[in-house]
Amino acid sequence: MAVETTPEVYQIHVWIQQISPMIWRRILVRSDSTLANLHDVLQIAFGWRDLHLHKVRIHGRNYGVNRVGGLWFSHDARTVPLADFQFRSNERFLYEYDFGDGWQHVVRVERRLTVEPRRTYSVCVGGQRAAPPEDCGGPWAFLERRDAVPGQIREHWERIVASIDAGDRDVLRDELEAVESLRAWLTLDRFDRRKVNYRLKLYAAGDERWRAEP
Repeated sequence: MAVETTPEVYQIHVWIQQISPMIWRRILVRSDSTLANLHDVLQIAFGWRDLHLHKVRIHGRNYGVNRVGGLWFSHDARTVPLADFQFRSNERFLYEYDFGDGWQHVVRVERRLTVEPRRTYSVCVGGQRAAPPEDCGGPWAFLERRDAVPGQIREHWERIVASIDAGDRDVLRDELEAVESLRAWLTLDRFDRRKVNYRLKLYAAGDERWRAEP
């Protein structure tokens, strides 16, 4: 496939399948970025921690990085630029992360734009809601756990109040630790675009601090 000589920018809309309300991001990424770059960008944008294998499926083919114990790809994602696919507006492809939980992200190319010389790419220009916690079991397990959290909080709060009244410090400590373990589930509606773009700037600059915990 012929590679374009002048890079452009793809505006992509990415969301996780089988989850409602939708968890999504809108990202501007250069067409000369490789599929491996795109993987890193999506990990940053969704707050995943790159703990598991992944693949990208485009035009009926799978792409990824070969790893011991993982899938074998005939096309190394580190050498395949997005421009090779000559995406049309509204064209879609699939990005899957963690084959156990099966987080499938639909990537839709919304627009093709001109590169702005003074702008740093990639950049996140929109999004809603935090991605599910790692290793929580996949979409259905996530939805079930998410919906159960308010009731669990009420139960812990009742036991906290009772332990305070009874002066039972051991129970109080255990209950506070239990509530702390639910922290990620209490902030699912939050999305910090500034934090994402800070990490994307570090990534664009080759600064390894982008790998720090999201």
